[in-house]
Amino acid sequence: MMIQTSAVAFRQNLGEMLNQVQYRQDHVLISKDGKPVAALVDMKLYERIRRQRSRFDALSERLAAGFAGQPMAQGMEEIEAAIRDQRSAP
Repeated sequence: MMIQTSAVAFRQNLGEMLNQVQYRQDHVLISKDGKPVAALVDMKLYERIRRQRSRFDALSERLAAGFAGQPMAQGMEEIEAAIRDQRSAP
């Protein structure tokens, strides 16, 4: 479950929020001046996010290397065509 709270309320209830994240796998969205600024998630989800980011960064580097010799417009056309193909596939 996603819990939304202000930074002030988060500070006042830190122990309770940590317990909710640790034991119930809730997520806490922390806002400051009405704008979301941070999220508190359990370590299992955080590690999964980090792994996904590492995979994304590695894929981005491979794509950049593969398109290094092409003009930007041509590379973007090929990427967009590949995306369209994948989205239209059953």
